[in-house]
Amino acid sequence: MNSERPALLLARHSVFRGLAAHAVLITYTIIALFPVFVIVINSLKSRRAIFADPLALPGPANFDLVGYVTVLEQGNFFRYFLNSLTVTGASLFFVLLFGAMAAFALSEYRFRGNTLMGLYLALGIMVPIRLGTVAILQMMVASGLVNTLLALILVYTAQGLPLAIFILAEFMRGVSSDLKNAGRIDGLSEYTIFFRLVLPLVRPALATVAVFTLIPIWNDLWFPLILAPSEATKTVTLGAQVFIGQFVTNWNAVLAALSLAIVPVLVLYLIFSRQLIRGITAGAVK
Repeated sequence: MNSERPALLLARHSVFRGLAAHAVLITYTIIALFPVFVIVINSLKSRRAIFADPLALPGPANFDLVGYVTVLEQGNFFRYFLNSLTVTGASLFFVLLFGAMAAFALSEYRFRGNTLMGLYLALGIMVPIRLGTVAILQMMVASGLVNTLLALILVYTAQGLPLAIFILAEFMRGVSSDLKNAGRIDGLSEYTIFFRLVLPLVRPALATVAVFTLIPIWNDLWFPLILAPSEATKTVTLGAQVFIGQFVTNWNAVLAALSLAIVPVLVLYLIFSRQLIRGITAGAVK
């Protein structure tokens, strides 16, 4: 009896800790998703219903798709959406490619200044790139890249590289050296080892970096407003400002545009959720 009591108390304590952890996580999830919930439900209601009861669910009495109709017909939304896809996709590709290559070099090759180089790249995580906005704008003006998507791609690539290198380097250090050396013995080049042996083994880390890189780029308003404010280069977040006026704001259209902007991020998460969770878990262990 005496030996069973501590085991029972330990089991109850474990259950209590598990319930407490789940309660905290559920609360945080509700708080994080509440703004998204409010945006989506109000995008499906009439203007009067939005102001009458913002938290009410859309129903037969207040259901209205006028916001989506306005966005698709008047807002040039498809161009904004294509611009965002182009900028985000190209930036993500370069961040993953160059970040993985730099991480492989830092983790695989030992040279003088290796540690200092890693610390120097990690400074990009600590120092916000927005502090250099004036200098970036001057460089883009001198290069003739203002009001081009290339300007945004270059800035976002530079913004995402430090975190990508920091995460991927830790994962690549965990790849078996025997596997890479066996490839070298078989006559594989360093590029083949990198693309065919190392990259497939760090896919969870790549998915994690992709999600952490994509969300700030897709949601960014600062650099599109400064570097590419023209009608031909506007992104989704900047395009939503078309419906915000000084005196009158078309909230139906604004909320509809924001709801549509949520879709790509949600789809990406659903596709890479398993890899993302594996990457975050492995990163936490490291």
